[in-house]
Amino acid sequence: MGLKAQIETDIKSAMLAKDKDRLRALRSIKSLILLAETEKGAKSELSEEDEIKLLTKAAKQRRESAEVYKNQNRADLEAVELGELAVIEQYLPKQLTEEEILEKLKAIIDETGAQGPQDMGKVMGAATKSLAGQADGKVISVLVKSLLK
Repeated sequence: MGLKAQIETDIKSAMLAKDKDRLRALRSIKSLILLAETEKGAKSELSEEDEIKLLTKAAKQRRESAEVYKNQNRADLEAVELGELAVIEQYLPKQLTEEEILEKLKAIIDETGAQGPQDMGKVMGAATKSLAGQADGKVISVLVKSLLK
């Protein structure tokens, strides 16, 4: 079952359960998918890779919003964002631990033959492709910098 069909099924069950918070998060995901599908020049169906990119972007937005609300002492709005983030993360691939990311980055560095900081772009390109949806870009960047010193 594709992501869109899964979301629609989950929306129905959230409606039946009268779970307003989950329903709001699921509707925002469905909206993102529909917007991406109807974008000019887009294919009618999104690939799994595109779906992961959409969800990753949505999760990142929720994390950043929650951080802003936390800094502004708005616990009510922070809780809403964190609730939506939890729902979005259910549809993302399992996030890798820092040790797992380091292991994969070392393999990528060996594959690309990177020697130092000047090769960071080459490593980042390969790393973001292979770790898409499994690790945050900022974490990858920091770890690549530390490995290429």
